[in-house]
Amino acid sequence: MQEAQALGLAETADPPESDAEELSTSGEIAETVDLENNGETIADLDAGLEKELIAETPIAEAAPIAASDAARTETSFSTRSGDSAAATAPAPERAVRVTATYKPSFTAADLQEALEVVRQLDPPGVACRDLRECLLCQLRYHQAQLALHKNGNGTVQILQDATAIVDHHLRALQNKQHKEIGKAIARPIEAVQQALDYIRTLDPRPGLRYNKVQARLIEPDVAFIKHGDEWLVIMNDEDLPQLRLNPAYKKLVTRDGTNEKSTRDYVKERYKSAIQLIKNIEQRKQTITKVCYCIVARQQDFLERGIDQLKPMMIKEVAEEIGVHPSTVSRAVANKYAHTPQGVFELRYFFSESVQGPEGGGTSLLILKRRVKKLIEEEDPSRPLTDEQITRILQSQGIQVTRRTVAKYREDMRIPSTHQRRVKK
Repeated sequence: MQEAQALGLAETADPPESDAEELSTSGEIAETVDLENNGETIADLDAGLEKELIAETPIAEAAPIAASDAARTETSFSTRSGDSAAATAPAPERAVRVTATYKPSFTAADLQEALEVVRQLDPPGVACRDLRECLLCQLRYHQAQLALHKNGNGTVQILQDATAIVDHHLRALQNKQHKEIGKAIARPIEAVQQALDYIRTLDPRPGLRYNKVQARLIEPDVAFIKHGDEWLVIMNDEDLPQLRLNPAYKKLVTRDGTNEKSTRDYVKERYKSAIQLIKNIEQRKQTITKVCYCIVARQQDFLERGIDQLKPMMIKEVAEEIGVHPSTVSRAVANKYAHTPQGVFELRYFFSESVQGPEGGGTSLLILKRRVKKLIEEEDPSRPLTDEQITRILQSQGIQVTRRTVAKYREDMRIPSTHQRRVKK
C-alpha cells in the first residue's frame, strides 16, 4: 500500500473508525447439554464416535487392521482368592482411527497454469502476489488490447517503457530516480515521464471496485449553537424514545392476595432494575452535557475562528472539573459527534496533548501536525525540507519540538521521507 501511495496510485486516507460495540454480560446465552438426562455418558459418545469412524473406513483397509489386532490378542491370567488361577476373557478389540491424508492430484505446474487462467479474469490485475505483478498484468492486458485495436489508450513505445520500468525499476520509480531509470532503459527523461504518467492510470487495487464501502452517515449527538454572546449545548434526542415503566407491573408488586410471593419478588427485582437503567441513561446524558459545556468554554476560539485555533485539552482536566473519573469521560464521548459552526467533529477530536508553544502557551498536537504538513506541501520539490529543517522552522515560531517528534508525526501522516519526496530535474 505504501508503494502505491509513493507512486501516486492511491490517495492517503484515514481508515474509518468502527463503532464501538458494548456487550452486556446479561445478554450472553450459555447453552449446556445435560448428558445424564439424555441417558448418555461420555464413554457412550466416544464409542458412538468410534463406530462412525469405523463405518466410514473402507472394508479393504479395515480388514487387515482387525486381523492384526486379533493376532496380537494374548490370554492373560490373574491370581484369584486361594492358589487357583483362572483365565480371563480376551481384551475387546479396539477400533483404530484412520486419518485420511489428502494427496493432491495436480502438480505445481498445474497450479501455476490455473493461476494464469484466474489472472485472465476481469478486472485485469487480480490474483497477483504484489504490486509489481498487478501492474505488469494490467500493462500486458493493455498491450494485447492495443494489438487487437480494442480499447487501447496508449502507444506501443509508452507501453514498452512502462513495462520495463515496472518490471525492473519499480523501487527507483518510488524514489523518483527518473534520471537513473532513463539511463538504465536507454530512454530520454521525457519518455520516462510519459511512462510514469501512464503507470499512474493503472489501478493498484483492481478488486476494490467490487468491494466498495458505503459512506457512513453521521448524525450529530449534540450541537454547539451561539445564542447572542452565549454558547449553548443542545442534545439531539428528539428521535430517541422515552423509556417508561408499565403501571401494570407495579400492580403485581402490591399484596392483593392474587399473586404469590415469588412472583412479587421477581417483579420487584425487575422493577428496580428498570428504574436503575433509566437513571443510568439520564446520568450519562447529563455527563455528556457537562463535558460539552467544558469543551465550549475552552474552545471558543476554535468555534469562532477555525481549526487553527484549537487548544490542547486533556480528558483528565475535564474529569476533574466535572467531578468524575477520567474513564467516565472517555466512555461518555466515545463515538459521539458534535455539530459546530466549523463542521461536524467527533468529541474525542477536541482532546489532544500539548507541546510548549509561543509565549508560554500550549499548542495542540493536531495543530503541530497541520503545520508540519503545510510546510511540506509548500516546499520546493527539488529541494525538500529535512526533518531537522522543519524542526528549526517550528522552533523559530516558538514551538519547542524535537526532530524525532517531527519525524514521528510525518510518518503518522504517511508522508514520505526527504529522499523519497525529492524530484530530480
